[in-house]
Amino acid sequence: MSHFYAQIPTSTRKTTPTAMGNVDTGITTETASWKGAIKTRLFEHNGIDWFEVSMQPWHGKGDKVILAEGHVGDMKSVICPLNAPYKRY
Repeated sequence: MSHFYAQIPTSTRKTTPTAMGNVDTGITTETASWKGAIKTRLFEHNGIDWFEVSMQPWHGKGDKVILAEGHVGDMKSVICPLNAPYKRY
C-alpha cells in the first residue's frame, strides 16, 4: 500500500498525473526550467515522515542547495539553512 502520493494538478495535460511511493522507496519530484530544477523528496525515517526541498542543476544550469527540510505537517521542525542555519521555525 502506498504511504506517499504525488500529483501534478496544473499542466497542459488533460488528466492529472499521479505517483505513489511507500515507506521503503519514499517519493521524489523534480520540476525544472532551463535555468535549474526544484526537487522535493518525502521519505520515512524512524516512523517520522520527512521532507526535503532543494534546488538542483538541470542540464548543467542552476545551483545545488537545500532550501528547507523537516517533518511533514510540523512547522516547528522546519529548518531553512539559507536563512538561519540550524534554526528551527
